[in-house]
Amino acid sequence: MSNTTNEINRVTGVIIRVSLRLIIYALIVLLLYEGVMTGYTFGYSIFAGKAVSPEPGITMSVTVEEGDSLSQVGQMLKEDGLIENEYVFIIQAYFYDYEIYPGTYSLSTAQTSKEMLEEMSVPPAAETETSSGETDSEREAGSEEEIGQETEGGAQ
Repeated sequence: MSNTTNEINRVTGVIIRVSLRLIIYALIVLLLYEGVMTGYTFGYSIFAGKAVSPEPGITMSVTVEEGDSLSQVGQMLKEDGLIENEYVFIIQAYFYDYEIYPGTYSLSTAQTSKEMLEEMSVPPAAETETSSGETDSEREAGSEEEIGQETEGGAQ
C-alpha cells in the first residue's frame, strides 16, 4: 500500500473511533437524564401526589379484608382505577406511618393516595358493653332521647 492509502485509513479509523465514542457518551447522557427524570417524577408523586381525575371524580366502594397486605390493597386500588401507582401508595403508607384497617370505604378518583390512606387509617369504632349490658351506641341513643325529652319538657 502506498503512504497515502495508509494515511487515509488512519484518518478514517480515528474518525470512526471518535464518532463511536460520541455516540456512546450521548447514550449515557440520555440514560442518565431519563433515570433522573423518572426518579424525580416518582419522588414528586410520593410527596405531592395528584388525584387520578379532577373533582367530583368517580366514587367507588372498596372493601379491605382482615389480613390484606398493603401491597394487596395498593394493587386492588390500582385495578379499580383509584390510584395510578401502587408503589407510591405503599411507600406513602410506610413513610407517613399509616396503618390500614379492615372495612368498607367510599373512595373517589378525585382523592390522592395520601387522602385515601388517611381515610383507611382511622380505626373502626369498637362496640364495648357496659356492666348493664348496653353497648356504646345504645347508651348514646338513650342519652339523645333524654336530651330530647328535657327540651320538650322545658318548652312547656
